[in-house]
Amino acid sequence: ATAARPDAPRRDAGAAAHAAAEASACLRRARASGPNPTARTLAAKTPAYPHFMLTLLFDIDGTLIRTHGAGKAAMEAALRRAFGVAHVNDTVPYSGRTDRAIGRDLLAAHHLETTDENVRRLTDAYLAELPEQLARLGGEVCPGVNQIVNSVHARTDVLLGLLTGNVRRGAAAKLTHFGLWHYFPFGGFGDDHFDRDDVARSAVRSAEAHHGRAIDPKSVWVIGDSPLDISCARAVGANVIAVATGWHTHTDLGTHKPDLLLHDLGDVTSLLQLWGLG
Repeated sequence: ATAARPDAPRRDAGAAAHAAAEASACLRRARASGPNPTARTLAAKTPAYPHFMLTLLFDIDGTLIRTHGAGKAAMEAALRRAFGVAHVNDTVPYSGRTDRAIGRDLLAAHHLETTDENVRRLTDAYLAELPEQLARLGGEVCPGVNQIVNSVHARTDVLLGLLTGNVRRGAAAKLTHFGLWHYFPFGGFGDDHFDRDDVARSAVRSAEAHHGRAIDPKSVWVIGDSPLDISCARAVGANVIAVATGWHTHTDLGTHKPDLLLHDLGDVTSLLQLWGLG
């Protein structure tokens, strides 16, 4: 539920190409090293031995799309609608967090009980407000995204999914608004989790269920715009691309040491080559 920085810098094509070459070499080494048996712990119901199946897990806000703050505006409107809050206390962080955690903290910040029932009431009101805020505030698909999903979604050698703090219905509303929801048949969502790491684990399990067998974490790439996207990728042993199309600057994201750091996803050719899809 984040908006994008209006001053996001333009990407440096030379630096992006150099970083992509380094990450590509890492990917080749990972493939050569063979499957990782520890991946079996991520798939209790998928008995097949883990294997290298390229899996791309995309964050939504600030990575796939920029909504100009529609999610935050809908949350604040939901507080007024469901709980009669007259003045919204703007102290709760949104970037990279799950809607469930944001909702809990918003309730606490306004001295409301953080019960499951109140979180559900807030979420229902948020989902009712979201379409209006998306229509009112506009927004756009981030650079390169349409080209990437159109190039990848029909292939049989790659899995395309989501790893987002949005509740599933919120993710569907946002991505449907921008014509992207149908590209993502599975994912991890923020309905049941406070911690982004747990969403990452859920996303991997969802990918394995969709694919029908366990997946080597070294074949998974998380693509996101926040430090929490980087840390949750590490929690599941995945690779991570950090992209500075959200609130966080290129410099800030670099301090968290992603495998690849980009100003945006506009260099689609290099990314497809990195993933072996060029």
